Formats: sequence, C-alpha cells, structure tokens
Amino acid sequence: MEDVLVVGAGPTGLAIASALSDAGLRVVGLSATAPTKPWQNTYGVWLDELPSPELLATVGCCWSDVVVYAARRTIPLRREYGLFDNRRLQQHLLERGERGGVVWHTGVAAAVEHRVSHSRVSTRDGRVFAARLVVDASGHSPALLRRPVALRVARQAAYGIVGEFSAPPVQPGHMVLMDYRADHLAPEEQHEPPTFLYAMDLGGGQFFVEETSLAHVPGVPLSTLERRLRRRLDSCGVAVRRVAHIERCLFPMNNPLPYLDQPLMGFGGAASMVHPPSGYMVGKALRRAPEVAQAIAQALGAAGATPLSAARAGWQTLWSPARLRRRQLYLFGLASLMRCNSATIQAFFESFFSLPRHEWTGYLSDTLSTAELARTMLRLFVRVPGSVRRTLIAAAGAEHALLRRAAFGQA
Repeated sequence: MEDVLVVGAGPTGLAIASALSDAGLRVVGLSATAPTKPWQNTYGVWLDELPSPELLATVGCCWSDVVVYAARRTIPLRREYGLFDNRRLQQHLLERGERGGVVWHTGVAAAVEHRVSHSRVSTRDGRVFAARLVVDASGHSPALLRRPVALRVARQAAYGIVGEFSAPPVQPGHMVLMDYRADHLAPEEQHEPPTFLYAMDLGGGQFFVEETSLAHVPGVPLSTLERRLRRRLDSCGVAVRRVAHIERCLFPMNNPLPYLDQPLMGFGGAASMVHPPSGYMVGKALRRAPEVAQAIAQALGAAGATPLSAARAGWQTLWSPARLRRRQLYLFGLASLMRCNSATIQAFFESFFSLPRHEWTGYLSDTLSTAELARTMLRLFVRVPGSVRRTLIAAAGAEHALLRRAAFGQA
C-alpha cells in the first residue's frame, strides 16, 4: 500500500510526484507512456516566478530584451523570460522523485474504486494499484477526475516553427511576447478573432516563431494560424529555410473546475490550473506543488485519514476561497478579451502594460491578493480607451455570473 498514486508523467505530474516524495510520502506513478518520453511542446516562464534557484539550471534560453507590439507601439517589458529545456526539467524532476523513492509504471488508468482507507486504480490491461490517495495529473481530459460538462470551452491555439530563416524574423537577442500588429491582414480579416506572434532568437542561427490565438470558442483552426504565420513572415520578406520542429498547440483556457468533493485529488490541467489570462501552467505547477504536497502529507498523517480527507486537504490548498474568487475575476477578464477585435485588443494591451509594474506582473503571475486584483482591474478599466471600455461593460452584462461567483468565492 503506497501513500499516493500519481497518474500522469507530464511536467505537472512529475512536479507533484517529486513534491510528494520530498514531503516524505511513499509515491508510485502510473503513466500511459514512459515517464522519460520527450515532451513535444515548449514551456515558457518568467524567471522571477521560479520557486527555487536550482530550477534556473532547467532553463535552456532566457532573454532580458522582451517586448510587446500593440497599437503601433513597441513596449519594453524589462522582465526576464525563459524557455525551459524540456530534457533538463524532466531529468531534474525524475531524479528528485527517484531520490525520494518514486517508482513509475507504464499503463493506462481505466477506473478508480474508493474504499474507506484507500483507493484502487485499475488499468486497461487488468493491473490494479492501491494507494491511500490518488492524484490525477493526466491532463486537460483527465483519466479519473469528474468535472461538470462545459458547453463553451475557450481554447488557446498556436502553430509554430523552430528553424532557420532567410533573415532574422525578430531582432537578434530579442524575444517578442506578443506582436498583435495586423497590417499584413486584409481589412475583413482584422475583424476576425485576433492572433499574435510569439517569437524569439534561440541562438546559433535558430529562431522560434509562433502564431497564437489567446482564446476563442471554438479554437481557431491550426490551418488558419499557419496561413497567418506564413503571411506575417512574407510581409517582412522572411522565408523559412529549414524546419527543425513544428509546434501545434490546442488546449482549454476556461475548463470548469473538477468537483472538489470527490475522494481523489487533481493537479495540472486535470485540476484546471491553466492561468486564464495567459495559458501558462508549468511555472504555477512548480510553485504550487510543494504546498499541496505538504497539505496532503499532513492529512495522511492524521488519525483515521481517508482518501476523502486527504483529497479535501489538497483541494482546499490548491483552490482556497481566495483563489476561487481570483479565478472568477480572471475568467471574466478572459471573456472580455474574447469580445475584442484586432484594434480593441491592441488598445487593451497597450493600456495593460502601462499599469504599474507590480500590477501587470502580479496579474500575469497570479500573485496579487483578491483586493489587489480587483483594484488593478478597476484601474485598467479607467485607463483604457472608450472602445475598450464599452467592450468591458458589455462583458460585465453578459458575464455577470462570473462576477457574482467571484464575490462569493464559488467554483
């Protein structure tokens, strides 16, 4: 009988497994593929969000020259940004878990059965794993967790190319967080869902360029993003010379939270941890994993511990009432942005990045208190141009349920 069974070996699964073993728990992992299988997507992080100095060694590239292009302005952010080296991060988390005794098994979780003192997970091939608590970290469509059915799921979509180009697609040594300029699009296209360029110089003559839709219902087709990226490059006189990697991303931004009263815990995409303003999750998972692990360890150490009591302790730490309030405010902000066309979203971000630094960084990193977040959103409402303000007012009328849930700390 293990203390915890972690299902899923992506970045968030390895993060929570290693944190649980650091907390002194006996941990076993179950993954549909080998936990050493390379991760395909890129993961970015603001360096000041890393929870420990040792994680700096898992960052492959970093930039201090980070800019946003919006409303015909170049906005320097003066905040260091990095891309994880997936192999290093994966190896770091696996080695941490190995030191704590984590053992991984390959198999697909098919069902879970909860008993008074433990839970039993069966796999498609008939094996059974028992643990005092199960943590589902299997992704946005979790294997075991139950969540309400969502009718309108907004998805972030991106199509990117890592490779060599006929000319630098961005300035050497440069990183572009967002380039919403749309002069290369036809007038009618500028009223379609806006997209932006996310791009960086990787060094050695390689660049990463990606056309991204922040969020839309339904997700913007990847074929549309590929076509827009090619047109954006063509408008700058840049041709693709060699393709090293193609990145395709499509994931939910506003999945409903799982039911928080079930006797198993979730983490990562399974627990709807995607940050609604940005789509980022890995940095948040690395920060939250230790506190969630400590809460679970304390609950399992109590007399008469059950899967339900341990899961409840984990859920209350991961999604406290204050975090639930902030999540609803962030979801309202996301819903507002999805109402913007190319011109209004550029005006929004021009105003957003003119906020005091601690406000926009706190908004993007989810480090503001609920009161600070509300004041930041109010300050932004006052600053934005009239066209954006009208969009926000319309969103407030249509999304009043989000604001009501924020007031009462509801999921």
